[in-house]
Amino acid sequence: MDHRSRPWVQRRLRSLVWLELLNIPLQAVVWFGVVGFPVTAGNSVGFALFALLLLEGAGYWFAKLRQIATRNRSLPGAGAFVVARRGNVAVLVAGLLFIVWAVVIDPGAGSWPGLGFGLFAVLEHVNYFHVQLMYDTAEDLRYLRSRGLRRAHLARDLAVQGRVRRLSRP
Repeated sequence: MDHRSRPWVQRRLRSLVWLELLNIPLQAVVWFGVVGFPVTAGNSVGFALFALLLLEGAGYWFAKLRQIATRNRSLPGAGAFVVARRGNVAVLVAGLLFIVWAVVIDPGAGSWPGLGFGLFAVLEHVNYFHVQLMYDTAEDLRYLRSRGLRRAHLARDLAVQGRVRRLSRP
């Protein structure tokens, strides 16, 4: 099936929505249950940042799925993503400062995993709102090898949304 056909894209987007959502409890079980990281304030804050970005990612893929299904030029909920793009910076900085404080006060398993989760959340923010960091299809990998990093899909959608909004003003 053509990777650009509407049914293929819709299946891909549905899988991305569910993978992002399922990753939250799955990662919690793996890291806190199986691996046994302690549920401390530092680790919990880091995991919460990570979960927040996964929720935003699922929200974006769901909005994109709706946009394609309705054949609308506007991304549903684009305003919320604009707010998230700006708000995430403050939330990530505050969360990371808290986690770094936890690492300084009590380094070890009670804080280092939280720092890892927090840094992963920063990478997810970059991946969604700025530069695509995840290249998981053959087409993505070909693009990466031939042209390098590309602008994130959500960043492109928000740029288009801004142009559409400016053009529609009287």
